[in-house]
Amino acid sequence: MADITVLIVDDHPVVRDGLRGMFAGTAGFRVVGEAADGRQAVALAERLRPDVVLMDLRMPGGGGVEAITELTRRGLPCKVLVLTTYDTDTDTIPAIEAGATGYLLKDAPRDELFDAVRAAAEGRTVLSPAIAARLVSRVREPRSESLTARELEILRLVARGTSNREIAAELFISEATVKTHLTHIYAKLDVKDRAAAVAAAYERHLLP
Repeated sequence: MADITVLIVDDHPVVRDGLRGMFAGTAGFRVVGEAADGRQAVALAERLRPDVVLMDLRMPGGGGVEAITELTRRGLPCKVLVLTTYDTDTDTIPAIEAGATGYLLKDAPRDELFDAVRAAAEGRTVLSPAIAARLVSRVREPRSESLTARELEILRLVARGTSNREIAAELFISEATVKTHLTHIYAKLDVKDRAAAVAAAYERHLLP
Protein backbone atom coordinates (compact mmCIF):
# COMPACT_ATOMS: atom_id res chain seq x y z
CA MET A 1 0.00 0.00 0.00
CA ALA A 2 1.35 3.44 -0.96
CA ASP A 3 2.34 5.91 1.74
CA ILE A 4 -0.12 8.66 2.63
CA THR A 5 1.42 11.92 1.40
CA VAL A 6 1.15 14.89 3.76
CA LEU A 7 1.59 18.65 3.35
CA ILE A 8 2.26 20.45 6.66
CA VAL A 9 0.95 24.02 6.99
CA ASP A 10 1.93 26.04 10.07
CA ASP A 11 3.57 29.43 10.56
CA HIS A 12 5.82 28.12 13.35
CA PRO A 13 9.00 26.40 12.06
CA VAL A 14 9.35 24.44 15.33
CA VAL A 15 5.86 22.96 14.90
CA ARG A 16 6.57 22.05 11.28
CA ASP A 17 9.87 20.41 12.26
CA GLY A 18 8.19 18.45 15.04
CA LEU A 19 5.40 17.19 12.80
CA ARG A 20 7.81 16.30 10.00
CA GLY A 21 9.93 14.30 12.47
CA MET A 22 6.89 12.45 13.80
CA PHE A 23 5.69 11.41 10.35
CA ALA A 24 9.19 10.63 9.08
CA GLY A 25 9.63 8.13 11.90
CA THR A 26 6.33 6.35 11.21
CA ALA A 27 5.72 3.83 8.45
CA GLY A 28 2.93 4.61 5.99
CA PHE A 29 3.41 8.38 5.79
CA ARG A 30 5.52 10.66 3.61
CA VAL A 31 5.77 14.44 4.12
CA VAL A 32 5.97 16.00 0.65
CA GLY A 33 6.15 19.68 1.62
CA GLU A 34 5.72 22.46 4.17
CA ALA A 35 4.02 25.85 3.99
CA ALA A 36 4.14 28.80 6.39
CA ASP A 37 0.78 30.35 5.42
CA GLY A 38 -2.47 29.70 3.58
CA ARG A 39 -1.50 31.16 0.22
CA GLN A 40 1.68 29.11 0.08
CA ALA A 41 -0.35 26.06 1.12
CA VAL A 42 -2.74 26.44 -1.83
CA ALA A 43 0.14 26.83 -4.30
CA LEU A 44 1.99 23.77 -2.92
CA ALA A 45 -1.16 21.63 -2.71
CA GLU A 46 -1.87 22.36 -6.37
CA ARG A 47 1.68 21.43 -7.36
CA LEU A 48 2.36 18.48 -5.02
CA ARG A 49 -1.16 16.97 -4.85
CA PRO A 50 -0.82 15.54 -1.30
CA ASP A 51 -3.39 13.12 0.09
CA VAL A 52 -3.82 15.15 3.27
CA VAL A 53 -3.09 18.79 4.16
CA LEU A 54 -2.44 19.34 7.88
CA MET A 55 -3.68 22.92 8.24
CA ASP A 56 -3.15 25.41 11.04
CA LEU A 57 -5.82 28.13 11.16
CA ARG A 58 -4.42 31.45 12.32
CA MET A 59 -1.40 32.44 10.26
CA PRO A 60 -0.12 35.79 9.05
CA GLY A 61 -0.10 36.06 5.27
CA GLY A 62 -3.20 33.94 4.67
CA GLY A 63 -5.24 31.99 7.22
CA GLY A 64 -6.37 28.38 7.18
CA VAL A 65 -10.08 28.95 6.49
CA GLU A 66 -9.31 31.06 3.43
CA ALA A 67 -6.90 28.39 2.18
CA ILE A 68 -9.46 25.59 2.73
CA THR A 69 -12.08 27.66 0.86
CA GLU A 70 -9.68 28.13 -2.06
CA LEU A 71 -8.67 24.45 -2.15
CA THR A 72 -12.36 23.50 -2.26
CA ARG A 73 -13.07 26.10 -4.95
CA ARG A 74 -10.26 24.75 -7.12
CA GLY A 75 -11.59 21.22 -6.72
CA LEU A 76 -8.28 19.79 -5.46
CA PRO A 77 -8.65 16.18 -4.29
CA CYS A 78 -6.58 16.57 -1.09
CA LYS A 79 -8.34 16.23 2.25
CA VAL A 80 -7.77 18.97 4.82
CA LEU A 81 -7.26 18.07 8.47
CA VAL A 82 -7.20 21.17 10.67
CA LEU A 83 -4.59 20.95 13.44
CA THR A 84 -4.80 23.95 15.73
CA THR A 85 -4.86 25.16 19.32
CA TYR A 86 -8.18 26.98 18.81
CA ASP A 87 -11.51 25.29 19.51
CA THR A 88 -13.96 28.22 19.56
CA ASP A 89 -17.05 28.33 17.32
CA THR A 90 -15.56 31.21 15.33
CA ASP A 91 -12.69 28.89 14.35
CA THR A 92 -14.31 25.46 14.04
CA ILE A 93 -17.54 26.28 12.19
CA PRO A 94 -15.99 28.34 9.33
CA ALA A 95 -13.26 25.71 8.83
CA ILE A 96 -15.77 22.88 8.56
CA GLU A 97 -18.12 24.95 6.37
CA ALA A 98 -15.16 25.77 4.10
CA GLY A 99 -14.59 22.06 3.48
CA ALA A 100 -12.24 20.68 6.16
CA THR A 101 -12.53 16.89 6.49
CA GLY A 102 -11.45 16.91 10.13
CA TYR A 103 -10.56 19.14 13.07
CA LEU A 104 -8.00 18.16 15.68
CA LEU A 105 -6.36 20.08 18.52
CA LYS A 106 -2.57 20.25 18.83
CA ASP A 107 -2.65 18.56 22.23
CA ALA A 108 -3.97 15.36 20.61
CA PRO A 109 -1.82 12.26 21.32
CA ARG A 110 0.52 11.17 18.52
CA ASP A 111 -1.46 7.99 17.72
CA GLU A 112 -4.71 9.97 17.54
CA LEU A 113 -3.07 12.31 15.01
CA PHE A 114 -1.85 9.38 12.87
CA ASP A 115 -5.31 7.75 12.98
CA ALA A 116 -6.92 11.08 12.04
CA VAL A 117 -4.62 11.50 9.02
CA ARG A 118 -5.39 7.94 7.88
CA ALA A 119 -9.12 8.56 8.30
CA ALA A 120 -8.92 11.91 6.47
CA ALA A 121 -7.04 10.26 3.58
CA GLU A 122 -9.99 7.86 3.26
CA GLY A 123 -12.43 10.77 3.28
CA ARG A 124 -13.80 10.06 6.74
CA THR A 125 -14.66 12.96 9.05
CA VAL A 126 -12.50 13.26 12.16
CA LEU A 127 -13.34 15.56 15.06
CA SER A 128 -11.60 15.83 18.40
CA PRO A 129 -14.05 14.96 21.24
CA ALA A 130 -14.13 18.58 22.45
CA ILE A 131 -15.04 19.86 18.97
CA ALA A 132 -17.65 17.14 18.42
CA ALA A 133 -19.37 17.99 21.72
CA ARG A 134 -19.32 21.70 20.86
CA LEU A 135 -20.86 21.10 17.43
CA VAL A 136 -23.60 18.88 18.84
CA SER A 137 -24.57 21.50 21.44
CA ARG A 138 -24.52 24.20 18.77
CA VAL A 139 -26.85 22.22 16.51
CA ARG A 140 -29.24 21.67 19.40
CA GLU A 141 -29.38 25.36 20.32
CA PRO A 142 -32.38 27.21 18.91
CA ARG A 143 -31.03 29.78 16.45
CA SER A 144 -33.05 32.86 15.66
CA GLU A 145 -31.05 33.54 12.49
CA SER A 146 -29.78 31.17 9.87
CA LEU A 147 -26.78 33.22 8.74
CA THR A 148 -23.70 31.04 8.28
CA ALA A 149 -20.38 31.88 9.90
CA ARG A 150 -19.07 33.05 6.51
CA GLU A 151 -22.12 35.31 5.98
CA LEU A 152 -21.61 36.85 9.43
CA GLU A 153 -17.94 37.39 8.60
CA ILE A 154 -18.89 39.23 5.41
CA LEU A 155 -21.57 41.23 7.22
CA ARG A 156 -18.99 42.37 9.81
CA LEU A 157 -16.74 43.61 7.00
CA VAL A 158 -19.67 45.35 5.29
CA ALA A 159 -20.47 47.09 8.59
CA ARG A 160 -16.89 48.43 8.58
CA GLY A 161 -17.48 49.96 5.16
CA THR A 162 -15.36 47.40 3.29
CA SER A 163 -16.05 47.15 -0.46
CA ASN A 164 -16.83 43.85 -2.23
CA ARG A 165 -13.38 43.87 -3.83
CA GLU A 166 -11.67 44.42 -0.46
CA ILE A 167 -13.79 41.70 1.16
CA ALA A 168 -12.84 39.28 -1.63
CA ALA A 169 -9.14 40.05 -1.14
CA GLU A 170 -9.31 39.74 2.65
CA LEU A 171 -11.23 36.46 2.64
CA PHE A 172 -9.32 34.92 -0.28
CA ILE A 173 -12.50 34.43 -2.34
CA SER A 174 -13.77 35.89 -5.61
CA GLU A 175 -15.85 39.06 -5.86
CA ALA A 176 -18.65 36.99 -7.42
CA THR A 177 -18.69 34.77 -4.31
CA VAL A 178 -18.97 37.86 -2.09
CA LYS A 179 -21.97 39.04 -4.13
CA THR A 180 -23.61 35.61 -3.83
CA HIS A 181 -23.16 35.67 -0.05
CA LEU A 182 -24.63 39.18 0.10
CA THR A 183 -27.66 38.05 -1.90
CA HIS A 184 -28.24 35.26 0.64
CA ILE A 185 -27.77 37.70 3.54
CA TYR A 186 -30.32 40.15 2.09
CA ALA A 187 -32.84 37.33 1.60
CA LYS A 188 -32.39 35.97 5.13
CA LEU A 189 -32.64 39.41 6.74
CA ASP A 190 -35.45 40.48 4.39
CA VAL A 191 -33.63 43.61 3.24
CA LYS A 192 -32.66 45.12 -0.12
CA ASP A 193 -29.21 46.68 0.37
CA ARG A 194 -26.02 46.82 2.43
CA ALA A 195 -27.10 49.62 4.76
CA ALA A 196 -30.38 47.89 5.60
CA ALA A 197 -28.56 44.59 6.16
CA VAL A 198 -26.17 46.19 8.64
CA ALA A 199 -29.02 47.96 10.44
CA ALA A 200 -31.04 44.73 10.67
CA ALA A 201 -28.00 42.83 11.93
CA TYR A 202 -27.43 45.33 14.76
CA GLU A 203 -31.14 45.25 15.60
CA ARG A 204 -31.05 41.46 15.91
CA HIS A 205 -27.74 41.48 17.84
CA LEU A 206 -25.94 39.59 15.08
CA LEU A 207 -23.14 42.14 15.14
CA PRO A 208 -21.27 43.20 18.31
